[in-house]
Amino acid sequence: MLRCINVPIQASYFLKSARCMPISSSFVPRSRPHRYCLLDRLFTKAVPSAMNEQQTLPPLSAQDFKVYNRGAEKMDYFHGFLRRSWNLLWDATTSGRRPASMTMKQFITEGLSFAEHLEIHHGIEETHIFPYLAKKMPEFRTGRGRQAAELLRQHQEIHNGLEGFRDYLERCLHGEEELRLDVLRGKMDGWREVLWTHLDQEVKTLGAENMRRYWTKEEMARIPM
Repeated sequence: MLRCINVPIQASYFLKSARCMPISSSFVPRSRPHRYCLLDRLFTKAVPSAMNEQQTLPPLSAQDFKVYNRGAEKMDYFHGFLRRSWNLLWDATTSGRRPASMTMKQFITEGLSFAEHLEIHHGIEETHIFPYLAKKMPEFRTGRGRQAAELLRQHQEIHNGLEGFRDYLERCLHGEEELRLDVLRGKMDGWREVLWTHLDQEVKTLGAENMRRYWTKEEMARIPM
């Protein structure tokens, strides 16, 4: 049990000794003598909740919103290409018919191009963008297993599924297997949900309301997006 003593003492001593001391008479009315833990009082004032901090942020002007939302807009632009390519492939597997304007080879090449573009996109993020953002944002920090940020764990899960998808299409391209749309769908279904969750979550994380919590407007211009 912490022991309170009636000796005036500096706040720095409290931080070192972690002992509860009485608040001086200037803090407590003489008619209501109480003993307080000054250490608790100090930390209560010094550490406001993140929710309260976020609630007190002033609204962004249209110009400032554009500055802080720059990364989200660029990311959503690139994700748009991936979404369209995925939808073309997925729609063919669910309908059982590839697009009438595409030959079998063109369809397979579309799938392989999607895989290549996704790998390049994630490679750029993990090499240049995420490490920079991770200086201030825990959403992009690396680590082993569950210690890694969720967005990076999603990358790994996506690439685990992408590997089987790409290998199947390469075998079909080289004539080692005949392309079957139901088989291709099975190669996509296992990581479809995490892919779409990731594409949306990444853009939201780079949105203006989140970025303003970590970066100044001047710093936003230096982010290698």
